[in-house]
Amino acid sequence: MPTPRGRATPATLAHLLVSKYCDHLPLYRQSEIYAREGMDLDRSTLCDWVGQAVWLLQPVVEAIRRHVFAAEKIHGDDTTVPVLSPGLGRTKTGRLWVYVRDDRLFCGTAPAAAAYFYSPDRSGKHPADHLASFTGFLQADGYAGFEALYDAARSDPGSTTEVASWAHCRRKFFEAWDSTKSPISKEAIDRIAAFYAIEAKVQFAPPAEPLAHRAETVPLLAGFFEWAEKTIARLSAKSELAEAFRYTLKRRDALSRFLTDARLEIDNNVAENAMRGIALGRKNYLFAGSDTGGDRAAAMYTIVQTAKLNGVNPEAYLNDTLAKIAEGHPISRINELMPWTSSANGVFCHNAC
Repeated sequence: MPTPRGRATPATLAHLLVSKYCDHLPLYRQSEIYAREGMDLDRSTLCDWVGQAVWLLQPVVEAIRRHVFAAEKIHGDDTTVPVLSPGLGRTKTGRLWVYVRDDRLFCGTAPAAAAYFYSPDRSGKHPADHLASFTGFLQADGYAGFEALYDAARSDPGSTTEVASWAHCRRKFFEAWDSTKSPISKEAIDRIAAFYAIEAKVQFAPPAEPLAHRAETVPLLAGFFEWAEKTIARLSAKSELAEAFRYTLKRRDALSRFLTDARLEIDNNVAENAMRGIALGRKNYLFAGSDTGGDRAAAMYTIVQTAKLNGVNPEAYLNDTLAKIAEGHPISRINELMPWTSSANGVFCHNAC
């Protein structure tokens, strides 16, 4: 068995983990399901099994994280997660962070992967710690905690280059249009839509083609910023629409970088898509039981999402990996247990993910 003196087989642990972190079934619901089948598995027992399995899988999680931060370009995002405050009978707001490497978008050959982290708050020290060894392009929203990473005076190993997201800008203009139906908001949305119409030609194009297509965007982008600078002068500084323009104009350079580097994207949807499962899970399990539970969730989301990015069935992958760990797989050969290694060998691949 994977755990000392444990009764849970690799298949049982894999099913438990995927049910919770992929299918969003809280442990108390799983306990009730087992009870209907005549198995008395208390929620506390299942919680212990989750903790033991995450501990066994931690070397895999760390290896995935190293792979992500070895990239030239990553996408970053964060979201809230309610966490139970011991003794207070209420929840506090923790954060789950994700950093995604997906070189396939520019025809790169490195495997795709996602690294998640938990923190008890949204302090800027957390992304600074996560990205301490990273040097390259970070595509993210305008969170102030990332700004120190873009500082040119940052010490070794070097600076991180900001790449902003047009989807985030568009969202701000849409929110202004939704509340006021302003023609100016609608014009901003339509101008941004023109960028995306060109970008549709770029997706998965051969390496030599993206910048040729994006040359069509260059005058449109210049025209947008020229129009924005003239328009904002006529708006109330306190209006929602003026704030959308300020947000966008402040990031002009970061919003324009995708035009000159084929590795970059027009938006940060890669990372936002990696957060969708967490949003679904949050509706079902309501809160994490502790900060430790948040760390466990980050570890398991790292494995599950990376498996899905590589077309691998997460449950079959976890079953096989936990069985190999139980058999004494050496830590020096941890790379053999990576989800993309299974995918490359044609093992566990499917189209449902």
